[in-house]
Amino acid sequence: MTTYDLLVIGGGVNGAGIARDAAGRGLSVLLCEKDDLAQGTSSRSGKLVHGGLRYLEYYEFRLVREALIEREVLLDAAPHIIWPMRFVLPHSPEQRPAWLVRLGLFLYDHLGGRRKLPATRAIDLANDPVGKPIKDAYTRAFEYSDCWVDDSRLVVLNALDAQARGAEVRTRTAMLSARRDGDAWTVELGDASGQHTVHARCIVNAAGPWVEDVLAGIDGSSSNRRVRLVKGSHIVTRKFWDGDQAYLLQNHDKRVIFVNPYEGDLALIGTTDIAVEGKPEDAAIDDREIDYLLAVLARYFDRPPTRADIVHSFSGVRPLYDDNAENPSAVTRDYIFDIDPKLPNGAVPPILSIFGGKITTYRKLAEHALDKLGPFFPGMSKAWTARVPLPGGDMEDFDGWLAAFRRQFPWLPGDLAVHYGRLYGTRAAALLEGARSLSDLGMHFGAKFYEREARFLLRTEWARAAEDILDRRTKHGLHLTTAERAAFTRWLAGLNEQAPVPMRAAT
Repeated sequence: MTTYDLLVIGGGVNGAGIARDAAGRGLSVLLCEKDDLAQGTSSRSGKLVHGGLRYLEYYEFRLVREALIEREVLLDAAPHIIWPMRFVLPHSPEQRPAWLVRLGLFLYDHLGGRRKLPATRAIDLANDPVGKPIKDAYTRAFEYSDCWVDDSRLVVLNALDAQARGAEVRTRTAMLSARRDGDAWTVELGDASGQHTVHARCIVNAAGPWVEDVLAGIDGSSSNRRVRLVKGSHIVTRKFWDGDQAYLLQNHDKRVIFVNPYEGDLALIGTTDIAVEGKPEDAAIDDREIDYLLAVLARYFDRPPTRADIVHSFSGVRPLYDDNAENPSAVTRDYIFDIDPKLPNGAVPPILSIFGGKITTYRKLAEHALDKLGPFFPGMSKAWTARVPLPGGDMEDFDGWLAAFRRQFPWLPGDLAVHYGRLYGTRAAALLEGARSLSDLGMHFGAKFYEREARFLLRTEWARAAEDILDRRTKHGLHLTTAERAAFTRWLAGLNEQAPVPMRAAT
């Protein structure tokens, strides 16, 4: 039976990033995820690659610097799913004096060696178009740069690259138990077909909110680290301002709320910070959180959305390292590694557990995790991911590539070309291979969703259920009617009854 170098438990951004990095360093890797890729926290984020301006108040300078550097590394690696966004911060002197905001933004501009993104600027809200939706009581603002990211696609792209470099990826496969057996782990995995035994020289526990559950299933685990679960909820409304800028709003409790353009005509608004009690998979937005977000909007905007304008909502559970902070907003967003045994010993197979982290620093986290495991794998090659694009991201710039793509497929409607380009980048050509007209895309399920894309996702990206496609691999679910969504679900069920589409290596 094959013995893997690394068994990575957890198909979120950290697990997928570690699997990719490890496979590229020459290790044999098995990644298992109990549900779908990015089904938990990694598809329920604020969709931002950012330094974390607010963290400067908690003196998290190392974390902010690392995140700011990573912001541009990731922008280079995946310009199709990550792009610059400008954020307008109306000044509210009740929360923070202007000099403090300016100082924070000065540090934000310079801590990470900003290369591509525009610098901060001051704004007169009365005379600048970005001030039009803001109440007259707010007269000045600051505008700064961060980046947008399609979070669940970021996870899938890392898994695809891991697979391309030799890793095995098994979704809907849970770790049931593990025990040390000589110089390797003997691990029981369970999926729809039953129980399977695998062997691995090292386990990486990247289960996010379920990291302690995984440890409980490992015989002899002695970690004393703890994870603190904090719920962050978002609402989605129709976009209620002109322009492609986002807004960052300071609240009375010194928290900040992001108001971001989303999916063309929508707005993504969040997030909250609520301690989680109970199972993380049961977390959902409650009325208090909705009221909280709407109240912040009403404080700043002339015509804010109301509860009736909400078209969607979601909650994600952040698996933060428990540093005993009293306020959930003050809990560190940094990451902590726990290795058992504490010292490298070639005769005792280790387990590396990850506590905390944020989507912006996932690549650096993976790099640090592999470096920690270096003594156990002395033949492992060096770090490499900082200079290599993710699948579909091998382009100089997105706009230039998109123009060439549209010339290659002149029959493709403009909005559909942008959709395929944004989600798949240079892989879009493989999706459209052989197509000569819109009719070649097959059944139209509504909005910009056609059968060819669904089959591509089933064939190349581990998608199985309707929500895998509608809510994670794409955001078509936000644009389909209830009837259209039900029709697609029936189509997919019929397809699976005929013969499940086999997953193959991605093009």
